[in-house]
Amino acid sequence: MRPKVGVFDFTCCQGCELQILNCEEEMPDLIAALDIVAFREAMTERGNYYDIAFIDGACSRESEIVSLKEIRKRAKIVIPIGACACLGGVNCLKNAYPMDEVLKAEYGEAASYYDTIPARPISAVIPVDFFMPGCPIVKEEFIRVVQELLAGRDPYQPNDPVCAECKAGGNVCVFDKGMTCLGPVTRGGCKATCVTGGAVCWGCRGLIDEPNIHAEKEILESAGLSMEDITKRFNLFNVCQEGVWK
Repeated sequence: MRPKVGVFDFTCCQGCELQILNCEEEMPDLIAALDIVAFREAMTERGNYYDIAFIDGACSRESEIVSLKEIRKRAKIVIPIGACACLGGVNCLKNAYPMDEVLKAEYGEAASYYDTIPARPISAVIPVDFFMPGCPIVKEEFIRVVQELLAGRDPYQPNDPVCAECKAGGNVCVFDKGMTCLGPVTRGGCKATCVTGGAVCWGCRGLIDEPNIHAEKEILESAGLSMEDITKRFNLFNVCQEGVWK
């Protein structure tokens, strides 16, 4: 039988779910191999039990805690997808402020109709089995992970820094261009898409295992960034990730 799959969204822009839908060429094979029983972005029907649950978005409401725990009970495998689900992402920037102030800033006089709690990654609420970071996820990585799961293998988790992919792609280092980058400590797997496109790495895939934060700090300081600027750069995506200074 085809494994039952659910795709769920919480606090996010749903861009990672759109990346799944962007797998146009691969979609017929995906549909043939998977029984997609829940995917609000793509269908109205909804099943109650899942072999694999992909979760997009951070947890930022009490009601989401309840929903996540229910998904965990019903799913054999739970995989957060994207920076918000894996790291807390940009949603965690609000955690530096009182929640009532956050609501007033966002909703004004209607703030009393809404609720919010400090944002957190999915793994802070329920156990997860794998994670697929990025902002958004890389659709080729999604296909690879699905194929590995279908083959009964544990998915491969990249741990080389983005710098390695920059060098493999022939990119000129952004530091040589007078720019700054988090590539030396950021988990690769994105083929250095942002740098290849002329931008810099902002760290949306989270830190590699055992990152040399001290060395990255020295590099950024030598490039002219203040400690405040460095902290802001790291906290854009990684404020909730263990090992990042506050």
